[in-house]
Amino acid sequence: MYQLISIPYDNYMIDRYGEAQALTGMVRETGCDGIEWVWGGEPVTKEVPEDVINGYHLTFFNDWLDYYLGNHTALEERFGNRWSEYYRGRGAENLVERYREDLRRAMALQSQYTVFHASDVSIEETYTYRWNHTDRQVIDAVAEVVNRVYGREDLGVTLLLENLWWPGFRFTDPEMTAELLDQIQYPNKGIMLDTGHLMNTNWNLRTEEEAVDYVLDRYRAHGTVGQYVKGLHLHQSLSGQFAAEHSGVLPPDLPRDYIEKFCFSYDYIQKIDTHRPFTSPAVQRLVEEIRPQWLVHELAASDRAAMVSAVATQRRALGAKT
Repeated sequence: MYQLISIPYDNYMIDRYGEAQALTGMVRETGCDGIEWVWGGEPVTKEVPEDVINGYHLTFFNDWLDYYLGNHTALEERFGNRWSEYYRGRGAENLVERYREDLRRAMALQSQYTVFHASDVSIEETYTYRWNHTDRQVIDAVAEVVNRVYGREDLGVTLLLENLWWPGFRFTDPEMTAELLDQIQYPNKGIMLDTGHLMNTNWNLRTEEEAVDYVLDRYRAHGTVGQYVKGLHLHQSLSGQFAAEHSGVLPPDLPRDYIEKFCFSYDYIQKIDTHRPFTSPAVQRLVEEIRPQWLVHELAASDRAAMVSAVATQRRALGAKT
């Protein structure tokens, strides 16, 4: 099992973490093996480590399905007449090509795997939990996009589908998980099981021990499909009480401009999806049973020191001595 640290792939964040030599040093200091990059959306000119294992989280839009389907009425309701600016183009082929470009970026970094968000949600839905699309509609579209991006031949990089708590792939319904995997033609495929996202589907969880039991319950319910779980985004999110108390209605001061609205909602989403490290040794049961090939410490941190501290906390929970 390889242990990786999730870090944004952009010039600003690489500067903050210390470029190639310091990044390699941080990986070694934490007892990990490499980095999972998350592209920031702009060209990267900074040097990055070549001597560590890496994975790559593909670019994503939370709200993309209506754009892909050409539902301009829905887009204008949410974005006004600026939706083509947000997506930097018009039409489904533009979206597919954006993913292809990012896949090429991942392969140039010699990434072992790529992660694809298999979900769709508008900002309004993140508050109301009244969905515009069904899980099946999102899953069908995800499979179509993935097939157009990856094709049928093994490119030498593993495709891992990531679950969220929004419409699409949630890892709560084994039948839906199997349908998604069956529709994808790319042979080298699997699942990046995000533990915090799965916790966000159950507002009754209050302790890490309860959360571990819940994740394992959903994993066991998948039976043989569970063999596709090849990676873990490991973090905990016990935000059910907050979500229950603050979801269901739109805030009265939600801005109308999409970019302002996105920035406004970001703090709210972070309070639901907290990305905190596990502290309970109960997490060892989860890792021992699932036995992932890649374990990614996907933790919230403002800088290098905070990241080192958060990873150390979670590794202690996993039984690491240092």
